[in-house]
Amino acid sequence: MATLEECRDALARLSGALRGMDAAGREQHVLERTVSCRVPDLDAIFNGRLDGKGFHDITIATAPRAQIRLTIPSDDLVALADGRLDFGSAMRAGRVKVSASFGDLLRLRKLF
Repeated sequence: MATLEECRDALARLSGALRGMDAAGREQHVLERTVSCRVPDLDAIFNGRLDGKGFHDITIATAPRAQIRLTIPSDDLVALADGRLDFGSAMRAGRVKVSASFGDLLRLRKLF
């Protein structure tokens, strides 16, 4: 099981990967959305904002308040950030759960 700090670091690395995309790709696939990432094995929720600059303003919260809500175990979050886990495959296998509009789901699929 990964630690809370490792999960925070993984979210920062995912944000860096988004910032590393070409500007046209970011504009096409990233809209401004609030995002929560629930890590059930740590009983933690990270809330933040997703936009063309990445995932930022990340805080630990007591409740998810977001347009896009992810639930992912700590080890899978770290593996996703490390590139060892494919987002689409993890979603299909039930390792990552996403609650979002259909359009947001399509955009997320293209990001990862």
